[in-house]
Amino acid sequence: MTRTFRTAAVIGAGTIGLSWTALFAAHGLTVRVSDPRPDLEEALAKALAANAPDLAAQGLDTDGIADRVHVAADITEAVRDADIVQENGPERVEFKKQLFAQLVRETPAHALLLSSSSAIPSTAFTTDIEDAGRILIGHPFNPPHLLPLVEIVPGERTTDESVQKAVDFYTSVGRAPVVERREIPGFVGNRLQNALNRQAVYLVQQGVITPEDLDTVVTHSLGIRYATVGPFLSGHLGGGPGGYRHITDHIGRSMAQMELGEPSQDPEDQERVIQAVEKAYASRPYTELVHTRDREQLAVLAALDNTRRNKRNDDTHRGQTNKEN
Repeated sequence: MTRTFRTAAVIGAGTIGLSWTALFAAHGLTVRVSDPRPDLEEALAKALAANAPDLAAQGLDTDGIADRVHVAADITEAVRDADIVQENGPERVEFKKQLFAQLVRETPAHALLLSSSSAIPSTAFTTDIEDAGRILIGHPFNPPHLLPLVEIVPGERTTDESVQKAVDFYTSVGRAPVVERREIPGFVGNRLQNALNRQAVYLVQQGVITPEDLDTVVTHSLGIRYATVGPFLSGHLGGGPGGYRHITDHIGRSMAQMELGEPSQDPEDQERVIQAVEKAYASRPYTELVHTRDREQLAVLAALDNTRRNKRNDDTHRGQTNKEN
């Protein structure tokens, strides 16, 4: 029987750590947060207040959420009775080596040790740790209190039990965990994102399109499509009744022959792209842009949830009708 998750330690209170904190607390966990930033208490209060509407929109009760969040004096205090630890520190191997060695020493033996690492696999920072079986990656997409995906990436010595516990934990806080079968830098989501971003920068550098219009291309085509189906199902449906096999035979070769350019790393070329993006978006306050993004992402998630709920109800009704007949 999986132990009930009652207490979480959040190590690192940047954007990701603050978002995790709000999510965990909204699901009823006691959360202890450790970060050397001098404004930690103020940052937590602001994040909980700002994220409360997003959490409420997901059907979570945010009353008393702040009472479940505690500022820890240090890492030792944060993790002393934790069931899970979610690390959100700098993307540096040496930092993670030292931190996770400390976590193994100071956490309860049952505690699951999770890293929000965006690109570094856990094997890279656990080679000198004897008890690495409960260490693995739990990589979210920003902001994790809103976007459901969590990439669970076990290291070479992560136990199967720890992988299953991670799946159980993230499922219990309303996330959609995906277990990846092999470690690779950047994991899956960021590699896909990186590929698209590199091509986007290349197209702007080449004068093919402006940043605003490129964003419009994505939000009015691929963004809508990929919110409902991924690349492989999209291809399968694009092939008509012949499916993925047909589209591969029909246009696969011509697509493969398309040369995808690499963006220039020349500082002047990069600066032109930066200035173009700033011209497009810097006139609007950051908080306004974030608010708009989150409201629209919540609307998409709510619409998808409603559609899927209706489909489940229809399927149940059809099943009952078939039994009666």
